[in-house]
Amino acid sequence: MAFSRKKIDVALNEFNQYVKPVSLSQDAWRRLRKNKMAIFGLVVVLFYFLVSIFAPILPIYPFERQEIHHIYLPPSFERAGTVMLRTREAYLARVMAREGRTGYNAAEQAELEAMRADIETNPLHQRIYILGTDILGRDVLSRIIYGGRISIGIGVLGSITALFIGIFFGAVAGYAGGRVDDLIMRFVDVMYGLPYMLIVIILMAIMGRNVFILFIAIALVSWLTIARVVRGQIISLKNAEFVQAAKSVGAGTPRIILKHLLPNTLGIIIVYSTLSLPQFIMNESFLSFLGLGVSAPLASWGSLVSEGVKGMELYPWLLIAPAAAMTLFLFAMNFLGDGLRDSFDPQSKNRT
Repeated sequence: MAFSRKKIDVALNEFNQYVKPVSLSQDAWRRLRKNKMAIFGLVVVLFYFLVSIFAPILPIYPFERQEIHHIYLPPSFERAGTVMLRTREAYLARVMAREGRTGYNAAEQAELEAMRADIETNPLHQRIYILGTDILGRDVLSRIIYGGRISIGIGVLGSITALFIGIFFGAVAGYAGGRVDDLIMRFVDVMYGLPYMLIVIILMAIMGRNVFILFIAIALVSWLTIARVVRGQIISLKNAEFVQAAKSVGAGTPRIILKHLLPNTLGIIIVYSTLSLPQFIMNESFLSFLGLGVSAPLASWGSLVSEGVKGMELYPWLLIAPAAAMTLFLFAMNFLGDGLRDSFDPQSKNRT
């Protein structure tokens, strides 16, 4: 009975009202739910991740399959054969108008009849290309989905690698202080002074074009900011009462950093990871746009945009579709990152 009475007393405030304990994550989620743009970003990001993960089992056409008869088909919900026939008839109509004719000649009539017969018998012409096809007759929708797998995968793996490197050096520098801190931070300052993208381009030129090499090259020079952020958080917390209590019971430096300091910086780490992932994707897209990213037959959003720019005047869907897909994801990640930042900010706790 005494034990139960003690539990009740702990749960009562100064007005003898029951107070339900709320953890940091629960409190952050409560405030995040009130941010409609952040929830929108979360839904969009989850949708992109699910589509990327389950792309191999989705009912889409192979992204590398080439159909020479289906080149440059515009976006449509109709069968490819119907779109082919209508496109060819529109072209012949322009030819007839230019030549002053009112009907097809024998060769044109035979061509259209052969095309109609082929459309009725060839099952490939029953395909539907919602976002059209490219110069080799490949499905743009399929290539955007698989390109998203590459871009998002590089962004996630690069962010995780940069976080591990940055957290390690930032935590060590912030807790150790002295010469160790000076040595690590001066190295970070030197790296900051170098042209970031030039270093990545040089690494890609030296090590070759490869997806794994690409994300390694980006991650190796992207951990600098998180190292500074974690260092600042560790410095502000290393003299706190809970750290002194851990030292008094004999906890070693690794345990203090891993069990006490880093968990208290988890909020800023989560926020930084959501805000840095779009930057990784933009860097990968920029490199792919320059021709230093993934190589064929693989594709990323950047390489698809690069291909679309070449024919944007005649075939605008080749640029609009991948650019819109990438833009929507980047906006969603920024909305989610801003929402997480506000949710984990202790200063905003009393404002919402």
